Amino acid sequence: MEKMLDWAKRLQAIAQNGLAYSKDVYDKERFEAIRKISMEMMSEQSGVDMEQIKDLFANETGYATPKVDIRAIVFQDQKLLMVREKHDGKWSLPGGWADIGLSPKEVAVKEVKEETGFDVKAVKLLGVLDKKCHPHPPSASHIYKLFIQCEIIGGQPTVGVETDAVAFFPEHLLPPLSTPRNTKSQIEMVFTYLKNPNEPIYLD
Repeated sequence: MEKMLDWAKRLQAIAQNGLAYSKDVYDKERFEAIRKISMEMMSEQSGVDMEQIKDLFANETGYATPKVDIRAIVFQDQKLLMVREKHDGKWSLPGGWADIGLSPKEVAVKEVKEETGFDVKAVKLLGVLDKKCHPHPPSASHIYKLFIQCEIIGGQPTVGVETDAVAFFPEHLLPPLSTPRNTKSQIEMVFTYLKNPNEPIYLD
């Protein structure tokens, strides 16, 4: 299944790029056909109907590029700040999609405030990860993940619109993880930066 989803994403990117740059009407028709095949593959593998696939997966224009997911790494008393997602009842690092007009640091600060109630300052990039290189569930999008370390400067724990709990966890007592957002190996990785602040930036 994962291989089929990867093929579908590649076909979608080829079709999107072709539609963005082709001038010939017949070439555009061919790229539309490739896009339709990619949507059929994605629908077949995911069980999601074609209209939803079109809206979520094959409705973008311009050159196809990966999406960017920004996650904040916040430690307090040797424990890691996490939020419980309403969507699946499991835990993740605070964060979300990058916003147009905001820098990665600004997104990290905003997401922590919205999801946890804490005011933070972003201090250090810990890693740039390609989601396909890690044991996440299959995804319709190609996603880069930026891990940014932040320090608490104020605020009080408060749940957000998409979260229903905020807590700090030690490395040996991690909660059930929301694996579309973060994996156990990634959480273990960020704790290495707590133990060794001079650890080099992780880069896939």
